[in-house]
Amino acid sequence: MLDPPTLDWVAQPWGLSNIEWAAIPLRIALGLIFVDAGFGKWSRGIRGTGDWMGGLGIPCPHLVAPAVATLELVGGLLLLMGLVVSWIAIPMAVNMLVAAYISKVKLQMPFQGGERQGYELNVILVAGLVALVLLGAGPLSLDRLFD
Repeated sequence: MLDPPTLDWVAQPWGLSNIEWAAIPLRIALGLIFVDAGFGKWSRGIRGTGDWMGGLGIPCPHLVAPAVATLELVGGLLLLMGLVVSWIAIPMAVNMLVAAYISKVKLQMPFQGGERQGYELNVILVAGLVALVLLGAGPLSLDRLFD
């Protein structure tokens, strides 16, 4: 009996054997975004970030602000290096879920920005980080050296 023709070449033109390579551009893009965000919090003055967080009602804002900035900076560097990617992406995703919640509930931002910034970036960052939890770092990474 003949097998029916499949449309795999339409749905997956490069096959599934290359799927692990998808983590690399995602990891680099997210790493750059988080390094910039964490470095920005430190370079602009972490006290100001803490004051802003305190104004939102975040408890212990002057402890939370450096923790968040460090998570973003160090986490971003780890993503760029491809080291412990599946593990560091978990607290980073939780951090961005909190950011999305604050943006939506406390700051009442729209989902998509217009005249005001939206929180769609927070949502896409969570999705990208969850993808890295599942995919891992990919072949060009320090994680691969330790396999």
